[in-house]
Amino acid sequence: MQVTRRAFIAASCAASASGQQQADGKFEANVRRVFSGDGPEVHVDEGHNNFHTIGGRYKPFAKLLEKAGARPRPFPAKFSRDSLKNARILVIANALSDRNQNNWTLPTPSAFTSAEIGAVYEWVRRGGALMLIVDHMPFPGCAGELAHAFGIEFSNGYAREPAVQGPIVFRKSSGSLKEHGVTQGIAEVATFTGSAFRVTGHAVPLLVFGPDAESALVRRASQILPDTPRQTVGGWLQGALLDVEKGRLAVFGEAAMFSAQITANGGTMGMNSPLAPKNAEFLVNVVKWLAK
Repeated sequence: MQVTRRAFIAASCAASASGQQQADGKFEANVRRVFSGDGPEVHVDEGHNNFHTIGGRYKPFAKLLEKAGARPRPFPAKFSRDSLKNARILVIANALSDRNQNNWTLPTPSAFTSAEIGAVYEWVRRGGALMLIVDHMPFPGCAGELAHAFGIEFSNGYAREPAVQGPIVFRKSSGSLKEHGVTQGIAEVATFTGSAFRVTGHAVPLLVFGPDAESALVRRASQILPDTPRQTVGGWLQGALLDVEKGRLAVFGEAAMFSAQITANGGTMGMNSPLAPKNAEFLVNVVKWLAK
């Protein structure tokens, strides 16, 4: 059955807002082992009310990385120079402020203190590798100050291309999926709503929105109404890579693309979607790039 874009967004927004997405325990990614010996530890933030954790909606994320030879680990601590000193790769996925943990309405204050933001920036600048994943509102607001430290501006809304039905599929054939080592051999990557961002300064774009893309600037998650303000985000990004002095940053405006989830109505969302057969390989390639 064909699903309209409006119906897809309504279903995905409702599932997000109610927290009814569940990890797909049956999903098995077809990826090979790419890290030899003891692969890199990948620390996944679980200290900031994260909507995606390796014990929850990012179980498929962790399982995939283990299959590739990496070692995912929960990172429950707040960020400081001391807590980060032994970390090599850090993943921050959908952090929430205390206010927004169970209240997905404006305002959306930072999930991180200024001291934490400074510690993360210095850690990356000195050689750390960060994967920052920021989904639709309220997540861009909660991660906005951290992103801004790296010259990244998120639109705190729901990014979409009005003419597209279902998930957005970024394709090399259309130029929306860019050529890079992490996309080698990959013709397309799918995302599932999420947010849009732009970068001040140099970045390597990976996922680029089309000219008609817009961000619905909702006041409450999932409530996209006829009078909801829209921000034009044509040419903005949903995936990019940045070199930050000695370190690296991979930033994405969507989280489900790196998981495999079952929605409240029994649908698939993420790497288990028939529209996302290459998302798993793409994720492995991104982690390889972060691991240098």
